[in-house]
Amino acid sequence: MTRRALVVRGGWEGHSPREATDLFIPFLRDQGFEVRVTEDVEVYADADVMAGTDLVLQCVTMAQISGEAVAGLRAAVEAGTGLAGWHGGIADSFRSSSDYLQLVGGQFASHPGKPVGERAGGAADNFLPHTIELTDLGREHEITRGLDDVALVTEQYWVLHDDLIDVLATTTHPARDDQPWHRPVTSPAVWTRRWGAGRVFVATPGHAVDVLAEPTIRTIVERGLLWASRTA
Repeated sequence: MTRRALVVRGGWEGHSPREATDLFIPFLRDQGFEVRVTEDVEVYADADVMAGTDLVLQCVTMAQISGEAVAGLRAAVEAGTGLAGWHGGIADSFRSSSDYLQLVGGQFASHPGKPVGERAGGAADNFLPHTIELTDLGREHEITRGLDDVALVTEQYWVLHDDLIDVLATTTHPARDDQPWHRPVTSPAVWTRRWGAGRVFVATPGHAVDVLAEPTIRTIVERGLLWASRTA
């Protein structure tokens, strides 16, 4: 039986939602998914569409959404539709909706940048060298099993989260003299979440297409998409 994936993309253009999702659409098709693409988040309010969707790949940074659409997404995931995404496209979506935040389990708070004296005034001011480190669970989980820690130079997400998530990888923000926090802070970088009969997958790396194309990150996302998809 053909599985159906719904790619929902849009929001802030700085995360290249079209180009980023286009990187994974061929993979989904190769895995046997029939893929529908939309830039209208209100599709989540269409109960018939959502009931026939096995996987939602969402890449919508910030943006607005109606209460009806959030309710539709929550109901679909609870009934078994998978929800997956990366970076701001899932962890910094619909900031005004607490119901959405509860569904995902983690919310972007910041991406600390370079010290002021090292900034040149461009996007790269927010790019820091850091490592995505697998947890003990991550070394056993099917999404990340057999992979190694990965070093990146890109935005390093600081995430507020709850303890219903299963953390597969973390990243640690160091304590610096020019910052107001007083000890290193470890944030989840890859996590899964069970919600009713559904599954949620989030990876925080993915600011730009080159980050998503990094072999380990790409593998994590591809495996995460398959893991999140409806299983029955």
